[in-house]
Amino acid sequence: MSERSGHVAVLGAGSWGTAFAKILADAGREVTIWARRQPVADTLRAERRNPEYLPHLVLPGHVTATTDAAEAITGAELVVLAVPSQTLRANLAEWAGHVHPDATLVSLMKGIELGTTKRMSEVIVEAAGVAAHRVVVVSGPNLAPEIAAEQPAATVVAGTDSRRTALVQSSIRTPYLRPYTNDDVIGCELGGAVKNVIALAYGIATAMGFGDNTRAMLMTRGLAETARLGVALGADPITFAGLAGMGDLVASCSSPLARNRTFGEHLGRGETMEQAQTATRQTAEGVKSCLSIRDLARAHGVEMPITEQVERICHEGMDPRIAVDTLMSRTAKPESYE
Repeated sequence: MSERSGHVAVLGAGSWGTAFAKILADAGREVTIWARRQPVADTLRAERRNPEYLPHLVLPGHVTATTDAAEAITGAELVVLAVPSQTLRANLAEWAGHVHPDATLVSLMKGIELGTTKRMSEVIVEAAGVAAHRVVVVSGPNLAPEIAAEQPAATVVAGTDSRRTALVQSSIRTPYLRPYTNDDVIGCELGGAVKNVIALAYGIATAMGFGDNTRAMLMTRGLAETARLGVALGADPITFAGLAGMGDLVASCSSPLARNRTFGEHLGRGETMEQAQTATRQTAEGVKSCLSIRDLARAHGVEMPITEQVERICHEGMDPRIAVDTLMSRTAKPESYE
């Protein structure tokens, strides 16, 4: 590496990107955050705060910020990608030329690309022109405000190069965050992407007044359809029983901090998509990813009934009450598990 060996670039100044910068700094790394907006970068640099997303967090002293992506990336040993999933390809077209030839690219994004139905690691490989073994995925129950407050948590670092996964693991190990490694990139990415869609359904059901039986059904059946798709794509089914599967799903469904659940609650109260977006003010990845996940499932002949109904509510204007009736009236089929 260059003279900046050990330096980390975090591209994206949202809640998780900001919290992840804190984790890296607490683990001893020098961190530069790239922010799209100049006022955000100025406040991060001058006050070490991001009041729009994590108002109570004061970042460590060895975190700085810039709106110049090349400045952040050049010479960085780790390049952490924390932008909305549907903007990743366009951003990487501008950024890839600044990435060091041996840098590890770390994906924090949980989505499936519209149109191509590719996972985020696949988009990184294509758009940045890097080998797949250079990409590492971080997934799991990562509610940014709780981690920023140093509440005990765990996460999964997934990749096919054990040296790189170990590097990322050591770079984010802190007294409050315990990272585990995994070589099942497909399973970890699908768990993170599909749980956003199930969390939307959970939020809709919660706002409609349904109780714990309904919500437990959505989580368990949601996990079942996630695992069905994962197995069809070559994932290890055991992954879905762990942090990147059930763990992430439980956190995203049960926590009022989870943006997809919150977005779903607005829809469940009868608000329009525009009203829900205005109220939440943050990207709910499941709203767009439900389209690409539905297409991915259809291409592989996998039934995902909850995902199908969420897509119809979000993009076809279906009344949530009709979606519930449709789910409950499905013809029962013998399955090996429930």
